[in-house]
Amino acid sequence: MKRLNLAIASIALLAAPAAAQVIVNVKYRPPETVQRVGIPVDPTEKRIRLLIISGQNSYEHDWTGVNNMLRTMMQDSGRFDVRVTEDFDHGDLATLKNYDVVLLNYSSRWNYADPTEHRWSKTAEQALFDYVRQGGGLVAYHSSFTFGANWPEYQRLIGAVMEPGSSRRSPPGAFPVHIVDRTHPITAGMREYVWTYNDDMYTNMRMDPDARIRVLATAHDSAASYDAKLAGHKYPAAAYTPEKLKAMKGMDADHPQVWTADYGKGRVFSMTLGHDEVSLHFAGLQTLILRGSEWAATGKVTLPVLDEAKEYMQQ
Repeated sequence: MKRLNLAIASIALLAAPAAAQVIVNVKYRPPETVQRVGIPVDPTEKRIRLLIISGQNSYEHDWTGVNNMLRTMMQDSGRFDVRVTEDFDHGDLATLKNYDVVLLNYSSRWNYADPTEHRWSKTAEQALFDYVRQGGGLVAYHSSFTFGANWPEYQRLIGAVMEPGSSRRSPPGAFPVHIVDRTHPITAGMREYVWTYNDDMYTNMRMDPDARIRVLATAHDSAASYDAKLAGHKYPAAAYTPEKLKAMKGMDADHPQVWTADYGKGRVFSMTLGHDEVSLHFAGLQTLILRGSEWAATGKVTLPVLDEAKEYMQQ
């Protein structure tokens, strides 16, 4: 009897017209290449629209790979729909207003020592300032702090820049990041310390006096880390003798690495960390960039702290 019922059901299916096919809606993602790339988001989803502005960076930064990783990570969170432009030279306000938040992964030189910066057009620069001033969100990311020392309005926008001759990159490539403010929505629920690897510790930056900065995380620049046995060949020992180290401003001190600021009606999230795809594999930085971007766009944070970055529970 069971076999007979199956046969009857099969005949019924075969006899059904083609138009009677059942359309099943399932969660589906288009296939991905071996190297993961950000894929299109269903336009019916209400996501934060984020634009990464990139295209010029110093040679030691894999900015295309980082852009790809940021885009994939953000879209995987289910909160963002991300686009990337590597040509903002002639950007305008109308283009930026299509987005809830802009992320700058941009430096202006191929080599940090190059005297000439590749800046955007005056129209594009003004568009960025007007966009944030009128309420757009901004994320300033890593190498975006390595230019603008002679551009006061840009310093005011992102809160601080590296100043040639005074600022420096501390030698350690791996160091703890101290979350000094865990009451802000971005950092609430995070561990007091997270680690970053293959990264840059920017120290002794020029903080803009007019920017209302709220520091969320710092790192400690220690004279001991300049010892040649730790610093390696990249940092000549003769440049960091005990006498010279003692004379350096900001030595053996904590330095801001992550902060928030405002610019007009806009919210700014600044994160100096995140040198490359290696550092972005760690939960502390992933948590900061995801939640910081959401906050810059909306003023709120709904994304969770990733497990390895969560605050330890007291026993």
